[in-house]
Amino acid sequence: MLIRLGYEIAISCSQPTPVISLLEIHNERQPGIKRQTRVLTSPSVATRTYKDLFGNICRRFTAPAGGVRILYDAVVEDSGLHDEANTLARETPVEELPDDVLGYLLGSRYCETDHLMDLAWQLFGHLPPGWARVQAIVDYVHARLSFGYGYARATRTAAQAHEERVGVCRDFAHLAITLCRCMNIPARYVNGYLGDIGVPADPAPMDFSAWMEAYLDGKWYSFDPRHNIPRIGRVVIARGRDATDVPLLHTFGPHSLSTFKVWTYEQGETETQPPVRAADRMIGTHMLS
Repeated sequence: MLIRLGYEIAISCSQPTPVISLLEIHNERQPGIKRQTRVLTSPSVATRTYKDLFGNICRRFTAPAGGVRILYDAVVEDSGLHDEANTLARETPVEELPDDVLGYLLGSRYCETDHLMDLAWQLFGHLPPGWARVQAIVDYVHARLSFGYGYARATRTAAQAHEERVGVCRDFAHLAITLCRCMNIPARYVNGYLGDIGVPADPAPMDFSAWMEAYLDGKWYSFDPRHNIPRIGRVVIARGRDATDVPLLHTFGPHSLSTFKVWTYEQGETETQPPVRAADRMIGTHMLS
C-alpha cells in the first residue's frame, strides 16, 4: 500500500533565529519513498542536514526576522501489515544487553525512573518477564491516563502524568517507557506519522504521533500506550531517550507557532490534494542566554 504524508509548519520570530528540525523520514524508511518534494521554505533559506547521536536526520537553518514556513509532501510504500507482535519474546538480562542499548535503561528528562521505581515493582514485579510484562505496563498506562489535546503541557514528566492522570500521546509514551526501564526493560521514545488507516477516522485534528519501542529478545518492538491496539502505517521520523531528544523544531530564540498542518493517509487512486487537518502543537524551544 501507499501512504501520502507531509506537513506545513510556520513560525513567527522577531529576529533571525537558528532552528534545528527533526521532521525527516527516518533512514530505515527512505528506500520506500516513491515520490517526495524537497523540504520547501518560504522565504527561501539555506538548509543542510546532519545525523544526531541517535541516527536521526536533522536539518539546520536560520529563520529570518518575521519567520519562516516549511512544507513537505511525500508518498511512501508500506507493507500494510499491523505492528509486529511476538508474545513469546523474552526479556534480555541486563548483563547480556548490547552496549548501545544500556542507555535506554536510565532515567532521562521526562522519564524519571527514581520517582516510579517502587511503584513499578509493586505493580509488575510479580508478572512473568517478557512480552506479557511490557503489555501489562502498556495496558496500565492506557487505562491510567485520559487523552486530550487540551491536556498538552511541554514540561509534564512521566511521574506527573501518573499523578495527574491526563496527557497527550507523548505523556502516554513517557510513562510506559519509565515503567519499563524501572523493570530493567530497555525502552525508547519514537515519533512519526500514524494515520487513521484500518481504524475509524478520528475527527480530531491530524498530528504527528508518539509511541515507544521496547527491547525484547534482541529486537525492538513497537508499543502504543495511547491507542493500545496494533496499528497499520507507522512511519518513523526520530527516536531518542524521550521527547527532549526529538523535538519537531528546536529554536534557539523565542518564536510563536502560526501554522501547523499534518497529513497522513492511504493514497487513493484518484486523489488530487491531501485532506489536511490543522492542529496547534507545542514545539521545543531552547532560549540562549
